[in-house]
Amino acid sequence: MIRSMTSFASADSEGAWGALSVELRSVNHRYLELAVRLPEELRGLEPAIRERIGARLSRGKIDFGLRHKRSEGATALTLDETVVTRLADVHRDLGARFPGLHTELTALLGWPGVLVEQGVDQDGLREAALALVDTALDEFVAAREREGARLAAFLRERLDGITALVASVRGHLPEVRAALRSRFDARIADLKQPLEPGRIEQEVVLQLQRIDVDEELDRLTAHLAEAHRVLGLREAVGRRLDFLMQEFNREANTLGSKAADPRTTQAAVELKVLIEQMREQVQNLE
Repeated sequence: MIRSMTSFASADSEGAWGALSVELRSVNHRYLELAVRLPEELRGLEPAIRERIGARLSRGKIDFGLRHKRSEGATALTLDETVVTRLADVHRDLGARFPGLHTELTALLGWPGVLVEQGVDQDGLREAALALVDTALDEFVAAREREGARLAAFLRERLDGITALVASVRGHLPEVRAALRSRFDARIADLKQPLEPGRIEQEVVLQLQRIDVDEELDRLTAHLAEAHRVLGLREAVGRRLDFLMQEFNREANTLGSKAADPRTTQAAVELKVLIEQMREQVQNLE
């Protein structure tokens, strides 16, 4: 499946533990580079999150962020009855020894252990966070695939353009060869000295070899078939297509250097334009 490396996705959820939100952003990168930002209470989830992302993505610079906001009822303060009873006993004993002793309520509440904070269910919070990560990843991958489908259509359109150019060059090759032979015949006719038998044929063969582009056209045809095959694979294909673009460009350059008429030169230029357009888009593929 063709996927773009540029994408964005987010997901949110709420529960007894509060509100969770996840964001995923990515841009092009040669390899998979992952930056993870987590709240302190969920820091221990980083290995599991990295494993989940690594199992779904193979390339791109990924920025992952998870935020947690506790709800108002998620944290409650209660009295530790045991501590309060002990403090009352101590206060009574001290009151008997020191008549008129007064103790401020705020001082009692500030005594260590009097107020107990009832925290959120950490196991439930972690499970909810990982479930939300999976949801965001599903949307993130789907967004990459949607953009990848658009890029694949763009690439196939350019491949069809290259196919048409290759067919066009093949079509006028016989005419180019005939014109070359005619030029040689005209030049020989202008010579006053007779040539050795077979010399004309030798010169024609040498010139035809210099302008022969059949091999380049055959390789371009093979590259076209391979590109169509790769676009149909259900795996990351960005690196393969990037290599193919280099091969396409090499053949287009050779075709231009061997061009023996303006039509072949123009075809080589148009080939390079199409290949460059494809190369730019291939850089976006996973």
